[in-house]
Amino acid sequence: MNKQLALAALRQELGETNVVTDPEELLCYGYDATPDLPEGKPDVVVTPQTTEQVAQVLKIARRFRLPVYPRGAGTNLSGGTVPLRGGIVLCTVKMNRILEIDPVNLTATVQPGVIIQELNQAVAPHGLIYPPDPGTVATATMGGSVAECSGGLRGLKYGVTRNYVMGLEVVLANGEVLRCGGKTVKNVTGYDLVRLFTGSEGTLGVITEITVRLIPAPPCRETMLAGFAQLADAGNTVTHIIQHKVIPATLEIMDRVTVEVVESYARIGLPTDVAALLLIEIDGIPEVVQREAETVREIVLRNGGWLQTAADDVQREKLLAARRAALPALARVKPTTILEDATVPRSEITTMLLSIEEIACKYRLTIGTFGHAGDGNLHPTILADARDPEEMQRVRSAVEEIFRVALSLGGTLTGEHGIGIAKQRFLPWEMGETGLWVLRQIKRALDPDYLLNPDKLVPQEGGEAN
Repeated sequence: MNKQLALAALRQELGETNVVTDPEELLCYGYDATPDLPEGKPDVVVTPQTTEQVAQVLKIARRFRLPVYPRGAGTNLSGGTVPLRGGIVLCTVKMNRILEIDPVNLTATVQPGVIIQELNQAVAPHGLIYPPDPGTVATATMGGSVAECSGGLRGLKYGVTRNYVMGLEVVLANGEVLRCGGKTVKNVTGYDLVRLFTGSEGTLGVITEITVRLIPAPPCRETMLAGFAQLADAGNTVTHIIQHKVIPATLEIMDRVTVEVVESYARIGLPTDVAALLLIEIDGIPEVVQREAETVREIVLRNGGWLQTAADDVQREKLLAARRAALPALARVKPTTILEDATVPRSEITTMLLSIEEIACKYRLTIGTFGHAGDGNLHPTILADARDPEEMQRVRSAVEEIFRVALSLGGTLTGEHGIGIAKQRFLPWEMGETGLWVLRQIKRALDPDYLLNPDKLVPQEGGEAN
């Protein structure tokens, strides 16, 4: 009865077209881009168009004690939007307006449903860019990107989402609207609430407006592809480039497995007789680009590699497309694709690469590794079949070992994908019980009824991690 009353209240506040209850449509919101995780089914999907409507949804949810699962495009890779307890999926895709581009203050203000690529297209005529550049840049929304604090291909030089979020409007669990931050470059008033909500995975509030910092587009760039006969040589090249104080905009790696699969999938012309490829892009003023590109060439050759330079933007786009194709290409090989997100200090990148290779042999698995090598963020991708229980047990053992190695090297469980459901059980390994206690206290203070994206990021107080 409560659910029927809640549905009636939602229809009254949002209108019939923004309240979805068709069983077939609900199935589409029971999962996200994360494999090998439990699926759910919401009781209803709502698509609000204003902050006021979002606030009403949360007030109704609180009145009827229904969980709420904020969702953007559903491209996240940690199970962060799966509605495990039914309830309400709050999808922000209709809140897709760019509210302001302010070239004087170098900011843009957007609603959460704006696609990242569309924001960059809008600011390009002003000679500006929004640097965060996840692999799903053409489909990922700003709200989801902020909630997950996503990184991307330009993270090495330009940082990740948290480095660009200046202000937020957030609807809290009780339906109240909070504004924090703004356009000022300096702001130390109170706790840093903008940072708190950035990366909170929808567990503390629903983001309804975002003000981000923009930067001038670099005037010059040089894009290079380097190949290596030994995986260790590619890893050492990454370390040596950073040691020589060259910070490329992009420094990506694809190992042999990934290169072969991507070339078979995309037919871009990648050489497949390599142990690894590095995609390297230097940008900035022409004199600096020329000098740093020459340093990169010397380091690649010193480590036994070869180097090709993209002759024009067409070749550059092909190389970037090859890197972005890594995950969809690997996903075609076997029915189940387990994409992980182990991150280590850059000085340990070679050790981590070789450890993943050893783990693949130990557990008799095919693992394709790609990722943002320049910032130590690797994506070991295990190709398996969920219908084979014995193989999946080996997969889970391999994943645990990958994270144990990463943590032993001073790394972290996740560089950009978040915790969601997928990594909750590993949280004590990195944060300890005191760290978990702090997370629970923050959650309890802002969402005492535990209705906002429950079972994600941190387990409910008194419960166990998944």
